[in-house]
Amino acid sequence: MSNPTPSLGDTVRIRLRVPQALGPVRAVRARSNPDREPRLAVAELTSSVDGWDWWEADLLIENPVHGYRWVIRTSDGADLWINARGVFSIETLDSEDFKLTTHPPAPVWAASTVMYQIFPDRFARSAAADHRPMPDWAIPAAWSDEVALVPPARSAQFYGGDLDGIVEHLDHLERLGVTMIYLTPVFPGRSNHRYDAANFDAVDPALGGNDALVRLVEAAHGRGLTVIGDLTSNHSGDAHDWFVAAHRNPEAIESDFYYWLDDAQEDYASWLGVPSLPKFNWNSAELRRRFIEGADSVVAEWLEPPFSLDGWRIDVANMTGRHGSEDLNAIVRQTIRRTMIDVNPDTILLAESTNDASSDFQGDGWHGAMTYANFTRPLWGWLSEPASAASGGLGMTMDAIPSYTGRQFYEAHRQFSAGFPWQVRLANMNALDTHDTPRFATRARAGVIPVAVGMSMTVPGIPVIFAGDEFGLSGIDGEHSRTPIPWQDIDAAAERIDLYAALVALRRTHSALNTGGMRWLHVGDDVLVYVREDPTESILVVAARADFDVLLSPDAIAGAPAASRLFGQAILSDDADGIRLSGSGPAFAVWQAAPHAPAD
Repeated sequence: MSNPTPSLGDTVRIRLRVPQALGPVRAVRARSNPDREPRLAVAELTSSVDGWDWWEADLLIENPVHGYRWVIRTSDGADLWINARGVFSIETLDSEDFKLTTHPPAPVWAASTVMYQIFPDRFARSAAADHRPMPDWAIPAAWSDEVALVPPARSAQFYGGDLDGIVEHLDHLERLGVTMIYLTPVFPGRSNHRYDAANFDAVDPALGGNDALVRLVEAAHGRGLTVIGDLTSNHSGDAHDWFVAAHRNPEAIESDFYYWLDDAQEDYASWLGVPSLPKFNWNSAELRRRFIEGADSVVAEWLEPPFSLDGWRIDVANMTGRHGSEDLNAIVRQTIRRTMIDVNPDTILLAESTNDASSDFQGDGWHGAMTYANFTRPLWGWLSEPASAASGGLGMTMDAIPSYTGRQFYEAHRQFSAGFPWQVRLANMNALDTHDTPRFATRARAGVIPVAVGMSMTVPGIPVIFAGDEFGLSGIDGEHSRTPIPWQDIDAAAERIDLYAALVALRRTHSALNTGGMRWLHVGDDVLVYVREDPTESILVVAARADFDVLLSPDAIAGAPAASRLFGQAILSDDADGIRLSGSGPAFAVWQAAPHAPAD
């Protein structure tokens, strides 16, 4: 497309590549749906290069989210429909159209981000932590103690990691090459995870307080790293100042911040019925003013100096503003976005929505999704040991990891990605695991770690490394995965750390892996082949869980015989019948070729 971030009223030139092997084409049209009324734009053949015909059409952008699809009339009179999900012989759904959005895009730096997620209590402990009082809810643990899985220690076990501990290990993040730190909550709570916020006014003293956050952000910015925080917009903790003021006190101004189930305000709605997490009622204008709206809100305060966070990840965004017949989600996400733009438009807004997320992610609020449906779960299904259990966090059906073929991975990935506008998809988080899931390595097939990490770095979206994955840590569920980082074992983990660093460097040094389009070239049970392309380069990727021998058509990718290997040991050869890719698996390999684009 000529302009991926248009304004209303702009005309965008869009382009379709059609293989000449399809045979003669009678006509090509771009079908859009402005104001829900179909419109067909006539496409013209502009170039023929390397076995492909290039067709172009003009779209007038008339709606904030402007969808379009292509239709090809073939020589036998049949129609082929091409949309974000694939190629079909029948008319397709509007929801799966390619989409251009006029909403303000994510920061330019978002698409080239490699995220490193830190759970502060478990990352590193500075010497200053020894001189701070223990929180009254905490069950103290030594750094080498096993993570407790049984309540009350499950949420109260306290290792004492702090923000200055992170500063002391920024050299490690530079070694990996990551570009963003995502901190899980730093506000005070009554648990080690702090998603039960007691206030949003100050950084938890157990983490070093406000000054420690300032030191961390300044040190990270000094190394070219961005830092984002974590906000719970769905609920607070039951020790939060607002909830304490309103509980059993109907006269309190904070009373309309929550959903009460009786006139005395004794009982209340909460996240999944957990009483320590009372649910916010976003009908409240005062709640919006204090929390998300305007320069004096919580959202704004922490983006401004001296804290200068570079954005937010929003917890439980899918449930935010939704309660029974009420749905205020759009109002909340759009308000947060407006506030952030007013304070600092160069900030990012990511949001948790772990299942079919696309309907909330059309560019009007959240920049990208922390979601497991389009990448994490399909990848686990393809690369985990067959019949593995999943002890919560991933949202697997019946707590079991399905055994997927490569085609099933492809179909799931395409199905759950199709509904996102491309600019949103580039900001979606591609996580192998997080603080809420088991560690991927726990049930991974032998030898597939390079495959999994490599795919997270090369499919569209923001790669995510949960701190400790590069040490080879394991964990059977989200709590167990929050293992203190074993810094004493860093030398023993050097090979895994170097693997991560090499794949991060691959991602960061190739523009096609950041913003380039994507084509699938081969889908098999055990091997997947795809290419990321922009005007400067084509990056060919092979991901295999077993031995493979794949023959691609001669015109699948231009310049393949002269391509240079960037990673891995697989073989690319110019076969008499096409382009052959072969190797012993599991394997992950990448080549760089000349761009496959029409002449100007």
